Amino acid sequence: MRVPRCYLDHPLAVGREVALDERVHRHVVQVLRLRTGAPLILFNGDGAEYTATLIQAERRASAARIEARVPRDTRPALPVTLAQGIAKGDRMDYGLQKATELGVSRIQPVITRRTVGGDDERRLDKRMTHWRGVVISACEQCGRNDIPELLPPMPLTRWLGAYRSGPGAEEQALGLVLDPRATHGLTGIRDRPASIHLLIGPEGGLEENEIGQAIHEGMTPVRLGPRILRTETAGVAALAVIQALWGDLGD
Repeated sequence: MRVPRCYLDHPLAVGREVALDERVHRHVVQVLRLRTGAPLILFNGDGAEYTATLIQAERRASAARIEARVPRDTRPALPVTLAQGIAKGDRMDYGLQKATELGVSRIQPVITRRTVGGDDERRLDKRMTHWRGVVISACEQCGRNDIPELLPPMPLTRWLGAYRSGPGAEEQALGLVLDPRATHGLTGIRDRPASIHLLIGPEGGLEENEIGQAIHEGMTPVRLGPRILRTETAGVAALAVIQALWGDLGD
């Protein structure tokens, strides 16, 4: 049986006994039905993972003892910030899950003209909590010991005006915007980027003037072949090509 990997938002140290939070307890004890003595792998985003043993597995509470710290650097070789137009329900979840698996460093949800519910702050706060859970679950599944930074949603126009000076900005950062009318794809970019900002629209894509503003702010329009992809497919395809060309996919 595969040893479960669990994220805990607590300091971890060898020899320490830690209580499992409600989310991890529910998965380990109630879903997997593990009992005392079962092995676990814990991580908290500090760049390592910790082998542990389940020492308490009761109905309402559980705990583990940390046995060893195993340094294992899973940070992406190429820093990529994904600016994802907020999509509906499962489409957004799928996009964030696969982006995490494909090694994005940072996720910036953006509110575009075609975003539904972008002006409902209370709903966005709830979705942020949900999205963080999606990202953490993806890290647990794919073996990442680092957690991609999930930034609060912001209007696309504001993000475009600040992306070169905001989180993840670097002097040699390459800005890319997906545009089905672009004249070339990712393989047409000759210089190896030091970091990337990738902008993807929501359902229905970005409007023409939004793409125009992105280009005005220095982003390069690129396409993904002759077909128009759904927002959740476009992110996966673009990130896979980016990682294959300049990142660590295939290492």
